[in-house]
Amino acid sequence: MDSCIFCKIISKESQAEILIETDGFVVFKDIYPSAPVHYLAVSKKHISSVKEISTADEALLGGLILTAKLAAEKLSLSGYKLVFNVGKEGGQMVDHLHLHILGGWAKNKPNTVNV
Repeated sequence: MDSCIFCKIISKESQAEILIETDGFVVFKDIYPSAPVHYLAVSKKHISSVKEISTADEALLGGLILTAKLAAEKLSLSGYKLVFNVGKEGGQMVDHLHLHILGGWAKNKPNTVNV
């Protein structure tokens, strides 16, 4: 996908602060963070959204979650959120399958419920 910014990061045409890169995935820092620690785990296979996955992508999705877990461990996050935004109406800004890794909130901060 020529115009996809995540494909350009994967192919090294665009720069990003990369934390992890494997054969199938890349994890890099979000340039518009919504948490003290905010990274994106991205599939190297271009799939536009969770809306576009099929049963053939089951192993890819498991690999994406495991890659996000490895990133959280590398970042020393003891707790974190993993979030898929699905479609524009669901807050998805880039049409390329990705998983947000969010964390780094103060340990003494009271727990809040996000709905």
